[in-house]
Amino acid sequence: MIFEDKFKLTPEQSLFLAKKKWDENVYCGMRMENRAVTFPQTQTILNGVNVPSVQLDDIQAILNMRDAWRYLLSTVDTTITLDYLCKLNDFIARNEALEWGKLRTGTVGISGTDYTPPIPEKEQVESELAQILVKGTATDQALNAFAWGARGQFFWDGNKRTSMTLANKILISNGAGILTITDKHMEEFKTLLCEFYDSGDGTALKKFLYDNAIQGIMQ
Repeated sequence: MIFEDKFKLTPEQSLFLAKKKWDENVYCGMRMENRAVTFPQTQTILNGVNVPSVQLDDIQAILNMRDAWRYLLSTVDTTITLDYLCKLNDFIARNEALEWGKLRTGTVGISGTDYTPPIPEKEQVESELAQILVKGTATDQALNAFAWGARGQFFWDGNKRTSMTLANKILISNGAGILTITDKHMEEFKTLLCEFYDSGDGTALKKFLYDNAIQGIMQ
């Protein structure tokens, strides 16, 4: 299945959209991880105001995503490499994992599935990433990158958030929109993600994201 680009934005439009929607994407990252924060609380924390009712580790996770998005927005034209992917995780998983910004060297499990991702090998990860980035439309590349990174679990923590940010880097750089899962679609997304972990077939997950999670500017 080929996923055509829904949007063809100018660089200015693409950057405007990213800056407008990045707080929603940070909140999406929190909801993917079942963190007990609301969108207004997320916005307040992103604006530099403390929210006493939010746990410190949740605040840390929000600020980590903030920093990852700041990095993304400052590197829209930077070529994506494994080092770039590791840099995204360096921001996102900071102080949350055994190590961050480096490929994991041990085994991890995934909640809700019996699937155990293999320990990543640098050369293979680099090769797979390079192949993703030369096939199909920008939207194809973004959806494939998200599915690949989420199931590969290349890092000790923050894999879904890192993969979502990578997907958005691809979309924003190519003027193809932005990938954000709203509350309305979050539970179905999680169900399809677990099914994908078990089966390895990402067709249904990617079609769901294509139909429900890619936003843009109508022209």
